[in-house]
Amino acid sequence: MKRVLITGVGLISSLGESSALFHKQLCEGRNGLGQIAEFVPQGFESQPGGKVLSFVPEVHLQGKPLRPLDRTGRLVASAAKLALENSGWTTQAWADHDVGLVLGTMFGSMHTISQFDRQALTGGPSSASPLDFANTVINSAAGQTAIWHKLRGINSTTATGATSGLMAIGCAADLVRYGRQTAVLVGGADEFCFEAFCGFERAGLLCGPAGKQGYPIPFDGRRTGLALAEAATGLMLEDSESAQARGATVLGEIRGHANAYNPKWHIPGHEPDAIIRAIRGAIDEARLSPADISCISASANGSVAGDRDEAAAIKAVFNGQSHRVPITAIKAMVGETLGAAGALQVIDLLEAMQDRVLPPIANLEHVDPALPNLHFCRTPQVMDGHVGLINAVGFDGHACSLIVSRPSEDDCI
Repeated sequence: MKRVLITGVGLISSLGESSALFHKQLCEGRNGLGQIAEFVPQGFESQPGGKVLSFVPEVHLQGKPLRPLDRTGRLVASAAKLALENSGWTTQAWADHDVGLVLGTMFGSMHTISQFDRQALTGGPSSASPLDFANTVINSAAGQTAIWHKLRGINSTTATGATSGLMAIGCAADLVRYGRQTAVLVGGADEFCFEAFCGFERAGLLCGPAGKQGYPIPFDGRRTGLALAEAATGLMLEDSESAQARGATVLGEIRGHANAYNPKWHIPGHEPDAIIRAIRGAIDEARLSPADISCISASANGSVAGDRDEAAAIKAVFNGQSHRVPITAIKAMVGETLGAAGALQVIDLLEAMQDRVLPPIANLEHVDPALPNLHFCRTPQVMDGHVGLINAVGFDGHACSLIVSRPSEDDCI
C-alpha cells in the first residue's frame, strides 16, 4: 500500500479563501455567520447563516464563459483551482496526467434543480433551459469542474448527507493508497439556497432566530440547532513517490479512515453506535491507539441530539484519556456547511498542526452538564501533537472518521 500525502488545499468560505487566514480567524474566534433575512417574504424568520457574500468566481475562473456553470459548479471549480495551484501542479502538468476528482455533496445543485422544475411546470417545456438541464444531476459540479480544468482521471461524486465531504476524502485516499490513481483532487461543496434552508427549517434542525434564544453553539447547554452555511473545498492527494518526484510541499498525511451506519440511530441507547465504530475503525486502520491521538475536530454543529451522541462516542473510545485530548468544533464559527464540512475540518487541522494552535469553540460558555467530562477548547489551545482525528456525523445514522498527521521528517517539505 502507498502512503497518501496531502500536497495542496483550496477553500471558498465565509472566513476567506486562504487556509492560513481561515485558521487564523478561527483561532481568534471570528464569526463567519450573519443574519439571513432574504427568506422572510416566504414566511421564514431571520436566522444565523453562513452565506459566502464575497465570492467572485471571475477571480479564479478566467478564459472561458461561466454561463455553463451554476453557483455550485463555480464554487467547486474555484476551490479546485486554488488547490491545484497550492499543490504546485501547473496547467500543463495536470493536463498531461490522469488527475482524478472526487467530490462530496449532500444536495448538489439543489437550487438549479428546483428552478429548472419550476420553470418547466409554470411555463411549459419550452421555457426549460437545455443549458440548465446539464446541472440538474447531483454529479454536475464534479463533471463541470473536470471539464473546466481538464482533469482526465476518475470522476466520482459521493452523496452521504453531511458526511459526504469526509467520505469523499476517504474514497480518494483509497484510490491513491491502492494504486488506482497517482493523484486525486478531492473536496466537498454545498450551496446556501432557499430549498435547503426551507428543508432544514421544516425538519426543525435550524437553531432559530437569534432574538428568540437561538444558539448554534456546539456542546453548549443553550444550543438549539445548527446554522446553515455554504463552502467549497479542495485537497490534492498524491502517493509519496509522485509527491517526491515533483518536489512537492507536503502538508500532511492521511493515515486511516472508516465509516459506519446505525439503523437504530433513533432508538434510545443506540444513538452513538455508528460514531463509535467509525472512530475505532479509523484508528485501527491507521495502526494507532487512542493514546496516539493529539486532538479532535468534532462534527458538532449545535444540534441537541447530535452533539450529545458525538460526545458520548468520544468518551466511549477515549475512556480514561478523554480528559487530555483537546476538542474543537469549527462549526461554531462557520456553521454547518454539509458536504464541505469534513474537508474544511481537515484543512483547519492541517494548519493547526503546522502552527501548534487548535482553535476554540467560539462562544462556548456553558457546557451542557449532561455531556461527559471532555476537554472542550474554550480558548486557543497550544498543542505539540502531530496526529489528529476528524469526525463527520450525519442526521440519520451516518458517521465517518479520518486520521491525519503532520509530514514526517523524510517527506520533502
